[in-house]
Amino acid sequence: MPAPFLRYRASPASPWLAALVLIIATLTSSPGRAEDRVQFPSLDGKTTLSGFLSRPPQGEPAAAIVMLHGCSGLVSRTGPFGIYRAWRDLLIEAGYVVLMVDSAGSRGFGQTCTAGPERRRMWAERPGDAYAALAFLQQQAFVRPERVGLMGWSQGGGVVLLAIPARSSGRPSPAPAHDFAGAIAFYPGACSDRLQSQPFVDSPPQSWTSTIPLLVLQGEADNWTPARPCQAFLRGAQERKAPVTLQLYPAAAHGFDAPNVTVHAIERYRENGRVPVIGTDPAARDDARLRVRDFLNTHLQGGPAR
Repeated sequence: MPAPFLRYRASPASPWLAALVLIIATLTSSPGRAEDRVQFPSLDGKTTLSGFLSRPPQGEPAAAIVMLHGCSGLVSRTGPFGIYRAWRDLLIEAGYVVLMVDSAGSRGFGQTCTAGPERRRMWAERPGDAYAALAFLQQQAFVRPERVGLMGWSQGGGVVLLAIPARSSGRPSPAPAHDFAGAIAFYPGACSDRLQSQPFVDSPPQSWTSTIPLLVLQGEADNWTPARPCQAFLRGAQERKAPVTLQLYPAAAHGFDAPNVTVHAIERYRENGRVPVIGTDPAARDDARLRVRDFLNTHLQGGPAR
């Protein structure tokens, strides 16, 4: 959700990055289980990030996806929320390794949908989480390092927009040998020229661009991350030759791709007089699943490596 940013610059590579080949992953599941709990260092070397790593059944190296959750967090008491499990299952079926990054839980946060210092930290630090996850996956023998994609929802979608531009607020220096091969953002927060330029002291509006192919999926009935400013922002990026595709769904609300969620208002997230509405739009959800598979097949499977 749109929110004030901390001033932030991508810092030079710290010494731990040089030793990233020695990265430690904590695997807590038994052999043959589809999902493992993993841990890996953040780019600042201070936070230990955790997540859920899932692999397709075939043994050969595969393309991979980093998933970034929304402001409600990744998990409930019983594990990842249904929306992320559904996408994980689709991606595994399509042959991808999937890493769901728990940015909130790793920092001891609950929801960061409402204003506060935790929300500001999430916007400032999560673009680095995306690149820490990329580095972790690229060290795994079962991942094709040049074929890693990035997906985010809501706040996580806004983090995608902060992470992939030429002027990224998360990409380390030096940049990875292989950057993300493609990116997808569902109803992204901070989808405007003003909010995407705000992390940088000297970056003017109307300058966002990227060489990384981006697919944005947005409901026009979304009252939480509205479509109109996002559409204008992405149109400007297209005019600057960024490889951006926007798909709008006229009747869809926020969270339209979640499985079996009745459209309803979330009163506890009321802010500035606005109560966000979320819920499944079956037609939009079905179309989005097809478009995501086609996009990933083009840029992570069939397209040329970056």
